[in-house]
Amino acid sequence: MSRTSLRTKLAAVATTGVMALGTGVLAATPAQAAPRPPIHGCNSGEVCIYPTDANGNATWNGDRPSNRYTRWGGNALYNQYNWHYVVNNQTDRWTASLCWDSAGKSCENYRIPPGVTYLVNLTPFNSIRLDTP
Repeated sequence: MSRTSLRTKLAAVATTGVMALGTGVLAATPAQAAPRPPIHGCNSGEVCIYPTDANGNATWNGDRPSNRYTRWGGNALYNQYNWHYVVNNQTDRWTASLCWDSAGKSCENYRIPPGVTYLVNLTPFNSIRLDTP
């Protein structure tokens, strides 16, 4: 009888320990931000650049971005001249900055906050940097 009783107690202690550990791990995980609705085809969690028309004017291109960025840090821009729409549809307060070098450094002294669209001449910029708060 003592053998069964000991097993039962050990099983109860082990189960309680695992449940407590699981609760601690879940409580320590940061909450994910709710997804944002798409903005002109730019999905939640993306920063998007839209192409220009034949005259170099910004266009929404039928809600089809030409460039999409989701990785934090510097992202090189290639062949982006004239005026473009730049949409920051990131979550968790991530910002986007336009930078003169190709590695995401020497950036413009303003940041594009989440949910904001800028109309900007991209000719002088060579990268875009995504930053976490």
